[in-house]
Amino acid sequence: MTVRELTEQAGFRVLSMPDGEREIEGVYAGDLLSWVMGRASEGQAFVTIMTNINVLAVASLLDLSCVILSEDAEAPSEIIVSAEEKGINLLKTELPTYETCLLLGSLL
Repeated sequence: MTVRELTEQAGFRVLSMPDGEREIEGVYAGDLLSWVMGRASEGQAFVTIMTNINVLAVASLLDLSCVILSEDAEAPSEIIVSAEEKGINLLKTELPTYETCLLLGSLL
């Protein structure tokens, strides 16, 4: 499934989608970025409540398919602009992290 297809089916809000045709190869959820760096894999969707610039650094380093901000976490405008510039798909949902992961599991 592509990021664009996921967004349409899940009803996630798009904050940045420079590569909507990117395939999603799985899901990883976490908020401790050093932990995520050691365990997430290329192509996965990354679910988090973290909204600082380091989230984008991890997404870029690991070549993740997208970052999904759960729990209605508010992304500062500079993060959205930076995600677009770095080619990172950034989505948002009001769903709690657990429910976001359940939804992703049912769709992927």
